[in-house]
Amino acid sequence: MPLDPQAKAIIDLVVASGFGDLGPGTDPVTMRALMDSAAIASSIEIAGVIDRTIPGPAGDIPVRIYRPASASDLPVIVYFHGGGWVLGSLTTHDGICRGLADGVGAVVVSVDYRLAPEHRYPAAVEDAVAATRWVGDHAAAIGGDPGRLVVAGDSSGGNLAAVVAQQARVDGPAIAFQLLVYPVTDHEFTSVSMEDNAVGYYLTRASMQWFYDLYLTDAAVGGDPAVSPLHNPDLGGLPPAFVVTAEYDPLRDQGLAYVAAMRAAGTVVADHMYAGLFHGFFSMGSMIDAAQVAFDDAVAAVRSAVG
Repeated sequence: MPLDPQAKAIIDLVVASGFGDLGPGTDPVTMRALMDSAAIASSIEIAGVIDRTIPGPAGDIPVRIYRPASASDLPVIVYFHGGGWVLGSLTTHDGICRGLADGVGAVVVSVDYRLAPEHRYPAAVEDAVAATRWVGDHAAAIGGDPGRLVVAGDSSGGNLAAVVAQQARVDGPAIAFQLLVYPVTDHEFTSVSMEDNAVGYYLTRASMQWFYDLYLTDAAVGGDPAVSPLHNPDLGGLPPAFVVTAEYDPLRDQGLAYVAAMRAAGTVVADHMYAGLFHGFFSMGSMIDAAQVAFDDAVAAVRSAVG
């Protein structure tokens, strides 16, 4: 279908501002500050929000813990923000995390993992794995139930959630569910969606190349399953998942390919490709009606699995 009219209005603003033009010459530090300042404050009231640090493989990892109520034994969602492993923060994804905590009725732990190019692969993966293990070990102390542990994330954060779910099969903790929102699953630039949506829809193919150039020390590791979870030869034994994709997203086809690969390996997967929407819509429910529908669908999927 054509681009959703409300989505098109957002895209027109993005194109006019040049905000989506990421590439050589873009300063990641400046762009991070700009994204933080542009983040829309959420109106969702949460019973408790705590910023703290937890131990990581290279020092403390900042996290933000959202508690929707004083009750104990709630589901726990470990959330990894998007931003190409280069951008994004606890601030940019505060609204998503508040919405998940409130909608699911879950403790949400948002992870401020190390970013490239200051910290290249596998730093983000190492922090994501360490944070998930910490939450598994300390779930009860933060009001959560370790038996209802969810990994979630959008874009590069969806990539990290998928990688954590794969690696947790060996060393734990037990993951009950995956919420993967337009995840990066394959280091590729030639799929139909990557060609058709290369420019004009916020995330561009050139931006993905820029992200990878900053994230990876060597493009040869792009096929590593911890970079491209679709390339893992063993996708058996993964937790059930809900995967969100968008019609006008360069990453659409690799997200759909990961859905198909998980199903072929026996994983229970629900997915929805949201027509007329673009990469990045998940946080835009206040501006795009269809984005709010997608967010509500994601909340309902998590609630059905662990609520």
